[in-house]
Amino acid sequence: MAKTFQKYKRYFPLYFMMIPGLVYLFINNYIPMGGIIIAFKKYNYSKGILGSPWTGLDNFEFLFKTKEAWTITRNTLVYNLMFIVIGTILAVTVAILLNELKSVMAKKLYQTVILVPFLISIVVVSYLVYGFLSTDTGFINNSILKPMGKDAVGWYSNPTYWPLILVIVNVWKNLGYNCIIYYATVVGLDASLYESAAIDGAGRWQRIWHITLPGLKTTIITLVLMAVGRVFYSDFGLFYQVPMNSGPLIDVTNTIDTYVYRGLMELNNIGMASAAAVYQSLVGFALVLSANMIVRKIDKESALF
Repeated sequence: MAKTFQKYKRYFPLYFMMIPGLVYLFINNYIPMGGIIIAFKKYNYSKGILGSPWTGLDNFEFLFKTKEAWTITRNTLVYNLMFIVIGTILAVTVAILLNELKSVMAKKLYQTVILVPFLISIVVVSYLVYGFLSTDTGFINNSILKPMGKDAVGWYSNPTYWPLILVIVNVWKNLGYNCIIYYATVVGLDASLYESAAIDGAGRWQRIWHITLPGLKTTIITLVLMAVGRVFYSDFGLFYQVPMNSGPLIDVTNTIDTYVYRGLMELNNIGMASAAAVYQSLVGFALVLSANMIVRKIDKESALF
């Protein structure tokens, strides 16, 4: 016992440093998990969580029996998969480009391609998009289409264009942050590997393919696995505020999160909203485990756990 105490005694300062973070984690992440019970109850404000009547799986049944169930599930999954694939490809491409252009041009490109979108993402994106797409005063209609002699497009009443618009806005908003992570990884790669490859006659594309991309593999897998865990969640601002909650666009912009919000606003059904949150969490957890299991079978060292 004394030996065990002495063994861990030297780590006591580290344990004390951990206490604030553990307390915050417990209060912010674990205590609220008790609210999961709301998903199985018909919540009544006057009776509280424990006093509200038990409904079993009725809230989940209500969620999945609606005619929008397939639409919101499809939109949530398809959009997020597109965001992961396109966003990862573009972020990795720009990070590699910056690494290859080690000159003044690279610095300017860094400022325009990375920092500007990152700063823009901090601003309210919906207003910026509206400035481009407004039927009467938008930049595209007034400065591009009209000078070309074409009719103005009612962007907020035509769902045809919105899958592409949402993908572009999402990439625009997140490219800077994701690219910085990949660029930091590329910069940290051993420069001697590139020098040796160049001496052996490897061209630029060969160095990228055989050194840079393998060096980015672990980072890519980690970020993709984290993104897969949230594939059943959606950016509320992107799908609700950017389309300005326009009725004609509901079929292509309605996701699980926006559906729950609208349900709360119209029906005030907290139980159904909680059921949707539990559903999202369980599916996300299962997807992370499944994806990590696949990665472990392919390359054990690249797995998260």
